[in-house]
Amino acid sequence: MRDPYSVLGVRRNAGPDEIKAAWRSVAKAVHPDQNKDDPLATQRFAEAGRAYEVLKDPKLRNRYDYARREAELRRMEDMKRKARGSEEETIDPETAEDMISRIFGADDRAKAENARREDRKPAAAPQAATPKAKTDAKPQQRAEPKSEARPEPKAEPKPEQKAEAELETSTEAKAEPADKMPIFGGFPRAAAPAADLVSAIVRRIRGAASKPALEKVPDIFCDVTVSIEDIFRREKPVATLPDGQTLKVALPLGTTDGSVVRLKEMGYRLNGMQRGDVVVAVRVLEDGRFRTDGTDLRTTLPVNIQDAILGCETTVETLTGPVSVTIPAWSGSDHVIRLEGHGLPAAEGRRGDLLVELRLMLWEKPDEKVTDLMRSLRNGLFL
Repeated sequence: MRDPYSVLGVRRNAGPDEIKAAWRSVAKAVHPDQNKDDPLATQRFAEAGRAYEVLKDPKLRNRYDYARREAELRRMEDMKRKARGSEEETIDPETAEDMISRIFGADDRAKAENARREDRKPAAAPQAATPKAKTDAKPQQRAEPKSEARPEPKAEPKPEQKAEAELETSTEAKAEPADKMPIFGGFPRAAAPAADLVSAIVRRIRGAASKPALEKVPDIFCDVTVSIEDIFRREKPVATLPDGQTLKVALPLGTTDGSVVRLKEMGYRLNGMQRGDVVVAVRVLEDGRFRTDGTDLRTTLPVNIQDAILGCETTVETLTGPVSVTIPAWSGSDHVIRLEGHGLPAAEGRRGDLLVELRLMLWEKPDEKVTDLMRSLRNGLFL
């Protein structure tokens, strides 16, 4: 079965009304009666019906979302495992040593090490040397006393002595002895710790010693329904995650209908990855007394013809209790009275306003005097 969200073309956090409207649109577009020349119309129509059956039922929808996230997490875990496997490829110790020498600029130190290796080769060669090599080694042994009998033995020192002399004259060798350098070449070929050590040295030199950013677990999306009083009192509503778990959500200042609250590292855990977030979409439930307009609130105040024409003093209900308000004379139904600071808390620490919309109302029973007055005004008669 294909992804029901993609079949209906809706978002994963779409509400029931949006899902129902999308299903009607898709069903009308792919209905077999409207696509008689398309042999796959029946299949697409049935697929849209199955997708709607899954998404309209909260239990089936939560079960599908949970299975999809589990499959996504397994896929990412496999990718992570493959990535770790590729990082464990064999590394030539000589390459790591060359890298360290290049990082610290120790060319003379590398030359000294090469000279030391060359000096060690003749000492290890007699063990596996051929008889011809042994016969060739004898003249060298007889030639050594002659070289020692010369009056200037320091003019041509041995390779090992030359390497040690270069190490003593090098400023970098004084800070870090050369005999510690072979530690990078002593690891086996598949030595991941050596690669990590080299990376740490590179980051330290470049001033980026912080660890590389880990791959993040996918976020969890859910909705929470709150009342206007909950936002005003800064209550912590309970959001239900797709897997059935509950989580309290702290509403920040400036929360309005449609606001998105991101809870850092409150999502799923996965070894070797950064913990995901929980993204909560806030839906404000209007109870009839007030309507939200951002951080402003709107309410309706009914007035009769007499008060609308002559003006009056009355009270209006707010979130903190009744407040006195003045209705100016000759106010119609399009007149709005703004009460500053009686709305919802805003992000800047202030509060929004309360917009009072006047609604012209008649008396419950007809008034003969008012009726005669209106008749006289319409017909041009004066009493």
